[in-house]
Amino acid sequence: MTSCSAPGKVILFGEHAVVFGEQALATAINKRLLVTGRPSSEFTFNGRPLSNEGKPYIGTCLDLIWKGGPLAIVTESELPSAAGMGSSAAVSVATLGLLTQMQGGFSREMIARKGFEVELKVQERASPIDTTTACHGSAVFVTKKKESDFLWLIEKDEKQWFLHSRDIPKMKIVVGDTGIKASTGPLVDKVKDYVRTSERAKGMVKEIGRITLDGLDAIKNEDFSKVGELMKRNHDLLNGLGVGHELLDRFVEAVQPLSYGAKLTGAGGGGSMIALTDHPTEVASLIEEQGGKAYIVETEREGVRIDG
Repeated sequence: MTSCSAPGKVILFGEHAVVFGEQALATAINKRLLVTGRPSSEFTFNGRPLSNEGKPYIGTCLDLIWKGGPLAIVTESELPSAAGMGSSAAVSVATLGLLTQMQGGFSREMIARKGFEVELKVQERASPIDTTTACHGSAVFVTKKKESDFLWLIEKDEKQWFLHSRDIPKMKIVVGDTGIKASTGPLVDKVKDYVRTSERAKGMVKEIGRITLDGLDAIKNEDFSKVGELMKRNHDLLNGLGVGHELLDRFVEAVQPLSYGAKLTGAGGGGSMIALTDHPTEVASLIEEQGGKAYIVETEREGVRIDG
């Protein structure tokens, strides 16, 4: 029996702007997803016959790299689904880690590349920032050129993502989930159409890119008050691009008195927000008073790992 786990993630800065070549910053978080596998007489998932319709990420991982016989696969997750914490990337990366370890070829870079392929096949569109963060851990910085602490370049069609490692301090973050599941694709297309026709939208995208750079510097310097200011501005700009939601705004407003800052994270249109705070329990309560589900997390250094 072999086990492998991968962390979840949150996007700190840069969502949507990264589609236009601007910077983005994500961090791994200390909630993980564990995948265990052993030889079996048939392919099963959590005790039932494996179906790609029900669990497409695991099935796609198997189709992509597995050369052996049937496996019994079991997952245990601390990550809620569709809550902006990278659960699909974590299951893809942990499954690929399990399969490559069982075949004697464990490699974080290879897992990151194949993980992006899995996400792309299942979702039809994806960014490699989620799977790279689940593989590498710590913080991952995406740019349109190679910089220091370069990890790898991932390309698809005409798109290029230069992925870099960044060390950031331990930070307490509360994730507030609206419970509203909005499809990423239409939101991305909506922003693309707006940027194509509006100079104002182009300017907002450029500003989000600058905020990401300033935010990374402020995090490194542990200037969390500045980080909070930038988070609020990033949130306002994402609202300006049309991907906000009334409930996200309510959460962000509610947590301001006890947080350095807060913003939506991920695609928007519902989904989740994050708050940077020294008072996570109180902030979580404020989010739940507004009708959300709150999760207290911390930044995490460790990426994908073999657990047994």
